[in-house]
Order: sequence, then structure tokens, then C-alpha cells
Amino acid sequence: MTTAVPLLPGGVGLSRLRVYPWATADGLHGGSPHLHLTCTEAYYVVGGSGELHTLTLDEGLRRTPLAPGDTVWFTPGTIHRAVDTGGLDVLVVMQNDGLPEAGDAVMTFPPEHLADPAAYAAAASLGDGTPAERTARARARRDLAVSGFRHLAAEVGAGRPEALEAFHAAAAALVAPRLDAWEAAWRERAAAAAARTEEQIAALRRGAAAHLRDASVVRAAAPPQDVLGMCGHLAPCRREDAR
Repeated sequence: MTTAVPLLPGGVGLSRLRVYPWATADGLHGGSPHLHLTCTEAYYVVGGSGELHTLTLDEGLRRTPLAPGDTVWFTPGTIHRAVDTGGLDVLVVMQNDGLPEAGDAVMTFPPEHLADPAAYAAAASLGDGTPAERTARARARRDLAVSGFRHLAAEVGAGRPEALEAFHAAAAALVAPRLDAWEAAWRERAAAAAARTEEQIAALRRGAAAHLRDASVVRAAAPPQDVLGMCGHLAPCRREDAR
């Protein structure tokens, strides 16, 4: 059995990430803190150095050092901030290919920017314009997310988790209109990959191996690292580029 458009193993997403070296108000350098609502994400550090700052109700603020060869992963609901301390270069593996692209992420903007989807979209959009203009907007939204992140971390650190719980509720409300699209993408990719494995195991139990005749090799050339992502410059492995 083959698919019309090749999938990465397990229906995951894959990107190369060069974390932003831009300075922030708290003296650090890096990207926009955010969380995913349905996707576990993994970093494999290819080069450079940095830290992953995470915020959860269970652990509060945690700083995980990142060095070449390190792997760290975090589950849905983990607010994460990639911090660059020396050319941090990461390979990102994302659960549920297609869902992040469909909006499975909410940045830690202050509450007034989370009040409704239009307000959030206005704060998050990079709009049109020259590369310099879009880069300036990416830095501005990063700074806005960092300000919200610092407030949430301070509240949790002071024993007031209600602020983080309110952010979770706001994030869930923001993405509610996208859930049908998320389910469709999940069924087409991640769920379909799991279903194929189930079918193959069942066939092998019957002594049937016809699916092995459909063996194939797929290659995707290195894409340009030109996407202004939340954490840095992204080079996503796109299914449409696979051959």
C-alpha cells in the first residue's frame, strides 16, 4: 500500500531550526514562547548551544541546557521558549504532521491579546511586505510573547497558578474554530499511518506479505531556511518536495 503523497515515518513533521539570536528585554536571545495543544515536540541539537525554558503547572519554570547530541521532548501544554547562547541549531520532530501548520500553537501574549481570535491574529500575523518588514514584525511578536511568558512564570513562581490555568483556557478557546481542520489533517496523516501499521500486522498474522511489494525510497532535498517561525528560522521538510 502506498500513499499519493509520501509521509514521513509515523506521520510526523520534520524541520531544521536555527534559533533566533535576537536579544530580548530580559537579556536573553531566542524565540517566541508558546505551547502546542495536541502535539508532542522533540528537539535534537545539531550544533551550537542554548537552553529550553519550559513552564508547566507541575514543575513551574525549568531551564534545560542544550548541547550538540542532546535530545529533549515535551508534551502538549508545555510552554516552551528556545534560548540561543551560541548559534543553537536544532532538528525538530513534531507529532501529528499538519496540525502545527493548521495552527496547533498559541503564543504567550498578554491576556488582552487572547480575548478573541481576531485580536490574537492581529498580534501574531507577520503580514506582507519586505523581508526586513516581516522580520521586524517577527521580533515584535516575539517580544510580546516574552512579556506574557515572564508574567506567567512570575505568577506560577509566586504560588499563583491561576494565571497559567487562565492562559490554558484562553488557548483552548482560541483554537476551537480550527478543530475540524485539525481532525481532518490528523486522520489523513498520523491516524492513517497508525492504521496502515495495524493493517500490516494483521496481514502478517495471516501469512500475507503483499504490502512488501510496495517498498519505496523517498528523498526530500534540503529546503532553504527562510521561514520565520515562532522560535527561529525554519527549514521544514515539506511533503510536496518529497520524491
